[in-house]
Amino acid sequence: MKKNNEKIQGGTVVDHLVELRSRLLNTFIFLFFSFIVCYFFSENIYSFLVNPYAEAIIQSGLERRLIFTALHEAFLTYLKVAFFAAFFITSPFFLLQIWKFIAPGLYQNEKKAFFPYLVSTPILFLIGGLIVYYLIMPLAIDFFLSFETPKSDSNLPIQLEAKVNEYLSLIMRLIFAFGISFQLPVVLSLLARIGIVNSVYLKTRRKYVIVIMFALAAILTPPDPITQIGLALPLLLLYEISIITVKIIEKK
Repeated sequence: MKKNNEKIQGGTVVDHLVELRSRLLNTFIFLFFSFIVCYFFSENIYSFLVNPYAEAIIQSGLERRLIFTALHEAFLTYLKVAFFAAFFITSPFFLLQIWKFIAPGLYQNEKKAFFPYLVSTPILFLIGGLIVYYLIMPLAIDFFLSFETPKSDSNLPIQLEAKVNEYLSLIMRLIFAFGISFQLPVVLSLLARIGIVNSVYLKTRRKYVIVIMFALAAILTPPDPITQIGLALPLLLLYEISIITVKIIEKK
């Protein structure tokens, strides 16, 4: 009897592993085809990502350009842009596959408790990316352009000649950094549901969190005050929102 139970349990584990492998394989296939489609539109995606820089240059009345200094740099940049867009598109599909994998093992009340986090995760990531695109990058570009100096009798001009790869790496890194950092309410709410943290604990640790937020912003962003403050302040706001969310969870 014991051996039969072990066989049944072993078969169940194997079935779950097979299902997990199948869902991960579906995700990679979806990512691959998304990458191919995005590569055909990589020039359009590139133009979209470069638009904050172009707008800042036009508003400043300057004549600037983006350059590449290696033969393969532009090609690799388009590949990077296509993969970035494909990853962005595939993320909700990946979360959906994870949900379909774990949902059959949850009770109805657990599904209701977990589903809002599944929905809020990509939304918060998107909000973080939009803040980078429409607020942080224009301010940062204006800040960096302010260090240009005109030509004079005693000095040569200092002008920005930004590289395509470096600019796109910067904006994509910031989008990922903001998107992941904006998952703070999700993480703290989940920790509160399983009893690891509570609202009182979060309140008493607020002063330490402020220091940690600014240190994290300094690590994830370029060494300029615009992007660092631009990441730290939303994180502090999200932390306060998390405290309110945890209070609601405690009442329920």
